[in-house]
Amino acid sequence: MILNKDQKTKDGFGDEWERFDQTGLDEIEHHELFENYFSIFPWSSLPDDSVGFDMGCGSGRWAKILAQRVGTLNCIDPSLAIEVAKNNLKDVPNCIFHSAGVNEEALPSSSQDFGVSLGVLHHVPDTAKGIKACVEMRKPGAPFLIYLYYALDNRSFWFRVLWKMSNLVRLFVSKLPHGLRYLVSQIIAIAIYWPLARAAKIIEKLGASEPSVDALPLSFYRNLSFYTTRTDALDRFGTRLEQRFTKSDIKLMMEEAGLENIVFSNNNPYWVAVGFREQS
Repeated sequence: MILNKDQKTKDGFGDEWERFDQTGLDEIEHHELFENYFSIFPWSSLPDDSVGFDMGCGSGRWAKILAQRVGTLNCIDPSLAIEVAKNNLKDVPNCIFHSAGVNEEALPSSSQDFGVSLGVLHHVPDTAKGIKACVEMRKPGAPFLIYLYYALDNRSFWFRVLWKMSNLVRLFVSKLPHGLRYLVSQIIAIAIYWPLARAAKIIEKLGASEPSVDALPLSFYRNLSFYTTRTDALDRFGTRLEQRFTKSDIKLMMEEAGLENIVFSNNNPYWVAVGFREQS
């Protein structure tokens, strides 16, 4: 079996979720973030006592809420983060934990009523292969919710230029030892993320339209806590392997994996999509 994972990226996520185990995340903010990702999830399509999976569960941040709405949740992660998830979810009896990567066949084929994978499959070498593996674990007609980093295909030219500059920084920082990449990412959070997010908040309060505010760099964080900002700064600049896809790229990979009736969320974060495994 050829494993679809990058060892150094996997180790980096283990370090990240040990540092930010999400116990410091405000409960209201936690639920608001959850709804940002799951707003298009077809809850009504799930059977009673549904069984599904969270691929790349990390610290169990989404699983903690998701498990409350389903019968059984399989939490899957190849990194040391699975131990963090076990601790965070020790009081959630319907979670089952699997230390495995996306193409390691942690679950039987066609056995799951649903699946989710948020912010994970753009960090594996072959994203399309990872999507296909997730689809194959689900029953015909079962939904799959996915979030992949977007290629800024809905952004302006200057926004893309700024991102390319920041990506050069990521390529350097992500190769540092874990302690140093953490330190640099936190400096970035303090010196760049937080000021730009606060500036966007001020501009919003001064009466700027929502589309105008959303067009500003890092405006997504204007209503989020410093804890989330720090977490995402490490996630963004400390990750060695990162791929980005256009909306059409994602749709094509989902279709080729056997998904149909694909729907995208039009709200930040981009791109969140859901599709259903073909019936035959």
